[in-house]
This record gives sequence, C-alpha cells and structure tokens, in this order.
Amino acid sequence: MKRIAVVMGGYSSEKAISLKSGEVVLNNLDRTLYKTYPVIIDEKEWNVSLEDQLFPVNKLDFSVHINGEHITFDGVFIAVHGIPGENGELQSYFDTLHIPYTSSGAKASAISFDKGKCNHFLMDNGITCAPSLKIHKNQTIHLNQLIDTIKLPCFVKPNSYGSSFGISKVYQKSHLQAALFKAFELDSYVLIESYLDGTEVTCGVYNFQHSIQTLPITEIVSENDFFDYAAKYEGKSQEITPARISDDLSSKVSSITKEVYELLQLNGLARVDFIICNNKPHVIEVNTVPGLSEESIIPKQAQEAGISLQSLFNMAVKHMFY
Repeated sequence: MKRIAVVMGGYSSEKAISLKSGEVVLNNLDRTLYKTYPVIIDEKEWNVSLEDQLFPVNKLDFSVHINGEHITFDGVFIAVHGIPGENGELQSYFDTLHIPYTSSGAKASAISFDKGKCNHFLMDNGITCAPSLKIHKNQTIHLNQLIDTIKLPCFVKPNSYGSSFGISKVYQKSHLQAALFKAFELDSYVLIESYLDGTEVTCGVYNFQHSIQTLPITEIVSENDFFDYAAKYEGKSQEITPARISDDLSSKVSSITKEVYELLQLNGLARVDFIICNNKPHVIEVNTVPGLSEESIIPKQAQEAGISLQSLFNMAVKHMFY
C-alpha cells in the first residue's frame, strides 16, 4: 500500500482554506489503496498530525519518525493554496527529492502564480485576458496615468495571492491609493486590472486519463460587488453548475481552458476563471491548486459530471505515478 502525504497549510493567509481542502482529500482518498498522512506546514515547522499528536518532518528527506518507525512517502497530494504550494517552491523541493506530487510542476506553478506574468504570457500566445498593469511597491505611481490606461472602475489585487485576499474594486480616483496600500500589505507587486462587465464563470480541468478533460462550467453570481472572500467562502454567492450560458460559449470556455492548460504545461487538477464580456471569454486567473473544501467549486463540478471525490482524488494520485 502506497504512503501518501497530504500536504496542507502553508505560509499565507490562505492557510485556513488549505486545511479545509486537505481534510476533504483525507476523507475521500481510498484507504484500501493508500495510507494517508496529514502533513501540516507553516514557516516555523512541518508536522505529521495523527490522533492529536504532532510528529516533526525531517525536511532533508521529507521523512518522519512515528512511534519508532521511520516513514517515507511514495507521493504527495499538494493541497496548499498560495505560498509555497502554488508558486513552485514545494514542487522544486519534491523534484530535488524525486518524490512525485499531484500538482503542476515548478515552472508552470511559478508563472501561473504570478498573475501579471501569466496574463502577458497568455496574451502573447493569443489568449484574451483582462487588460492589466503590474506595478512594484517601490515604483513611482502616477494615478492619472493608471486611470487613463486601465479606466475606472478597476480591480486592484495582490499579484500573487488567491482566495480574493487584498482585492478592491475601485470606482473613484480618490479610492485608488487606499486600494493600492491594502494590496501592497500582502505583496510587493500589485496588479491593476480593468473591470469587465459580464458573466463570471470558471472551468475545472485535469489530464488524468492521458488527455485533457474539462469539468462542467460554473457560473458565479456574487451577492457582493464582486466575487470576494465572503462570496467565495461565506455563502454570499450563487455558484450555478452548469453555467447558464449558450452551448457555443460553453464550448469556447472549455476549448480555451484546454488551450491555457497546454500553453502553461499544467498537470493534474487546475481551474481557469473567466469573465464573458461581449460574448467573448476573457481569462482572469489560473489556479494550479484549486480549492477542494466543501465550499469549493471543483467538488461541485465533479459531482455534476458524475465523478465522486474518491474517484477524482484517486485518479489524481494514480496519475502522479505514471
């Protein structure tokens, strides 16, 4: 029986969400096929958590001693959102140790995590994205030039954060500086992105069966001004699967999702977010470790597709050993 470490937690404000995702993975992986170990990581320490006991992980070889037994792992299910699970750090670490894992590789993770860089890469390859500007906190900022380029309203977001942390929707020039300050508290780089008035949808995607497959598309209708943290995780939105869009648009979103997956050389489960504006899908974000908690979108899309979470996660683990 293969030993699988389910790694969760992380070093960012997305830690709490990651712990929920990891718990869902642990509860649904087939225990007759895999022996699972919850690995909780933060900046201070990494521990295997079993029966209210913590067993320190040796970072030199990613092993642990539990009740006198030296445990090594055959593979890793990465359920860490944000740093270090989506920016390529964990992937580089496991690559060095030759331990397989479920997510995209280090290079693909790093470029996808950098929203500004990812947008430019995709646009250079013919993918329509929301217009945006990436700026550094030490850069001289000319608010009038920003507004002339991006227009109002716009979104101001930390460049390398997920789960809508630090995001503001700005309607007036007088509110722009405060939004920048809020985003810069979380990241040295900030993305200023044009507001697109349209339908927000998201599409899960994976490559577990030797071909890229998309899940049913979800339409997001937020009760708030946009799909912020409360809308995502506190029930302040409707997530409608399948999305209420035409078959033609569904086909376009699915096709672009697969194209993005191929261009970025993604692997395992991922999710691509869109705004459909003027009947054209615009990519707004790529998620290489999408949420898997009970509130998350991927589990709902899998259910709509008739795929149990046990089947989905078992496929993810099986795939990393190909």
